[in-house]
Amino acid sequence: MGRIKDKEIQRQQPSQPVSLNDLIDQNLAVFCWCNRCGHNADIAPQTLTRRFGHAFAVPELGGYLRCSHCQSKDVTTRPSWPKFGGQIARHG
Repeated sequence: MGRIKDKEIQRQQPSQPVSLNDLIDQNLAVFCWCNRCGHNADIAPQTLTRRFGHAFAVPELGGYLRCSHCQSKDVTTRPSWPKFGGQIARHG
């Protein structure tokens, strides 16, 4: 990633990333996306807190997960925000 783009992204991001505890408080799941095959799924944050703890940052989870479809470790994670009329591709 270019330095200018990287600095802009860092400037726009909140200083504290969303934690698993934040998702539990907001009753949201963790949305996981495989960058290799496109498979995606939601995981309950309560399940992940047993392994990583309540304060673990959601964006960092992807580095520890594996796609259940293709076994890739190239997984991105974020909060599973509710859909407001838009469609998100789901592959079964």
